[in-house]
Parts: sequence; structure tokens; C-alpha cells
Amino acid sequence: MSLVRIATVAIMLAVLLIGLSLYLAPDQLARCSSGPDSSDDCQIADAIVVISGGDTDARTDEAIRLYKQHWAPLIVVSGAAADKSGPSNAEAMRRRAVSQGVSNSRIIIEGKSETTKQNASEVATIIAERHIRHLILVTSGYHMQRALLEFQSELPQVAIRAHPVSRDRDWPTLWWLTPWGWWLAGSELAKIGAFYSGGSH
Repeated sequence: MSLVRIATVAIMLAVLLIGLSLYLAPDQLARCSSGPDSSDDCQIADAIVVISGGDTDARTDEAIRLYKQHWAPLIVVSGAAADKSGPSNAEAMRRRAVSQGVSNSRIIIEGKSETTKQNASEVATIIAERHIRHLILVTSGYHMQRALLEFQSELPQVAIRAHPVSRDRDWPTLWWLTPWGWWLAGSELAKIGAFYSGGSH
């Protein structure tokens, strides 16, 4: 294989990987500074919604960081427990947030949902009750696009900004160097396909 062909293949592969990363993990706060401002993409939201699953601690910590930077006055934690004999993931997330200085009164718990679709559906009820019009959605990078689709479907009248965690044990920057990274990417693409065909999870 000639050097030109090798270079062409390498460039095409790089474009594919970058495009896939950007598609799966859109970040609508990426152009903002360390805190909110008056620009359209960087305004204060009404709430930060964080979904459990995968590296739940990293997701929770990112929501806490945003809260402390005054991106929103509320954190909504969402997710049931894998082990039904213990507290819900949402309760564990609440405890983690409180231990890091977030007031318990600033946290809303949704501990029933077991799928991304249920996360969106259950949180939608809270959003309606609280008259929330603008939220920031936090989850892992590989999960961000599908979560955004589910929440936009359930909350068509609410402005939603996606913000994946910057560091995640399951989804590092060079995710394509691990079989697990490829498995996550492939499974998410399949689930996104299922969403568009009416069979979301």
C-alpha cells in the first residue's frame, strides 16, 4: 500500500472517529466560560438534570460542579437502583451532592426510572410540576445523544442543553483504543436507531 493511500485511510479514519465522538457526545456548553453569561448558549438554566448509570459518580460530580458555578439553582437526580434491596441511584446521588455542600433543598429525587426513556418520562413530570422551561442535561459522553433525543421527545416545549461529563471511566477521550469503548459506541448507535424506529430504551 502506497504512502498516499495509507495517509488517505488514516485521515478518513480520523474524520470518522472525530465525527462519531461529536455525534454521540454533543456539548452545548463547550463554548461557554467557567460560568453562565448573557449569550444564548451560556445562560442560566432552571435546573440541572443528571441521569444515573455507567460512571454515576462522575455524572453526579459534573452536575455538582455546574451547580456550584451557578448554572442552575436546582439539581434533579434520576435513576432507580440496580440492587432493589438498597437505596435508589438517585438517593445515592443526592447523598453525594449533599456531602459536597449542595443543600438538600436544592435537590429533587426521581428514583423510579430504569431506562433512559423512563428517565425522560419520569423527569418530565417533575419539570411540568415545577414549571421548568430550561434545563441542562448531564450524562456520560457515549450516552449523551440518546438521552438528549429521549428528553427532547418527552419535553418538546423545554429548552434542553446537552453537557456530557468531561472525565468518565467508561468513556475516555481516546475511547476507540479499547474494545469497551467500541462496544459502548456500537450499542448506543443501535439504540439510537431503535429510538428513530419507535423502539427506544
